[in-house]
Order: sequence, then C-alpha cells, then structure tokens
Amino acid sequence: MADPKDSITIENVVASTGIGQELDLQSVAMDLEGADYDPEQFPGLVYRTADPKSAALIFRSGKIVCTGANSTAAVHASLDIVFEKLRELQIPVEDNPEITVQNIVTSADLGEDLNLNAIAIGLGLEHIEYEPEQFPGLVYRLDEPEVVALLFGSGKLVITGGTDPADAEAAVDHIVEELGGLGLLG
Repeated sequence: MADPKDSITIENVVASTGIGQELDLQSVAMDLEGADYDPEQFPGLVYRTADPKSAALIFRSGKIVCTGANSTAAVHASLDIVFEKLRELQIPVEDNPEITVQNIVTSADLGEDLNLNAIAIGLGLEHIEYEPEQFPGLVYRLDEPEVVALLFGSGKLVITGGTDPADAEAAVDHIVEELGGLGLLG
C-alpha cells in the first residue's frame, strides 16, 4: 500500500502581515496597476500576483492577508512583490515585515473507500461531526496536531487549520493509526 502522506498536496496557504501604517486604499488602487478595489463589495483592496499565483488583500489599517499560494515559499515571494509595489508608490515598508502563516489547507488520499458511518461510531462523537444530509464528509477535529480533517467516502481527506506543512503529515499518520486500530482501513 502506498503511503498516504505521499499524496499530501498543499492547496492553499493563508498568511498575514502588516506595514504598520494606514493606507488610502482609493489612492493605492488608482496607482497600483491590476488592483481591484470596490469598498461596496469588500473592505480591502485585492492585488493578485501571477507568479507565484496568489491574492493579497490589503486593508486600510495596513494589514495584508495573502491567500491562494500553494507553499509558504510562494507566500513570501508573493508578499515580497506586494511590498516592492507599495515601495514603488512611495509607501514606506520596512525591509522584512513579519509574515505569519495562519492556515495551511492540504488534501490527501488514503487510497481506499471509507465507511463514514462506521468511522463516526468508532471515533466517538466528541471529536466528530457527521451529518450526511447536510454535508457529504465527516468532520474530525484532532487535538494533536490541532487541525480539522474532512474525510470523504472516496478516501480523500482535506486538512485545514495547520500552520506548518508537517501538521498535515502528523494528521494523516494519526488518522491512519486511528482507522487502522478500529479495523476500518485495509
């Protein structure tokens, strides 16, 4: 059997930073080519980078949220582009603003179909939510690492809430061990 950890793919990394000063988003939007700013729809300015692909949500407070990147390195590269664009607009940005990874969303595949009803019973109700009429996946809240895993009947997993790629590996190991111990995994 293939190691399910080999199937882990980072789908999205969300990180935050700030430049420590308020911004006039209307002015930034006019000067920053490719920026989208529609305060009626969303309070922040959206600036997309193509390589690496991501979106920076820039708020009046100077806070910036980067989303859509597929690695922590891509987050840093994307935000470096944003910082440089702001500097070009004469907005002072310190050399290395602190960037905090808030959430890493990963997917994985256990390589076999899962009986979600049996898993729901086996894992117990304190850590899971399973209402197939509402949502086709089983929601499993792990304590260590502190993440949420969505398990689907196809054997596919989505793991969210981690702040390091290693959290997904630890979660997959934990899930494989738990399901194996319950006799619910080949």
